[in-house]
Amino acid sequence: MQCRAGCGACCIAPSISSPIPGMPNGKAAGVRCVQLTATNRCAIFGRPDRPACCAGLKPAEEMCGASCADALQWLAKLEAATRP
Repeated sequence: MQCRAGCGACCIAPSISSPIPGMPNGKAAGVRCVQLTATNRCAIFGRPDRPACCAGLKPAEEMCGASCADALQWLAKLEAATRP
């Protein structure tokens, strides 16, 4: 499966504890990553300074659903279920 153009849910919904260029302390759940462009594309996609957790997250029908709203909801539930 390919990422849905203009979605960006995986760069908004989950928390990221790894440093991100421009966000040295990572980001909280629900916060838009500074590397997410105005067209909801990752500005550091494929670069070595992209966090491993980002590179390891692959699009899947279950996660992405039929829309960005579906993906945001699924990822928010996952975030809540895995919160310490």
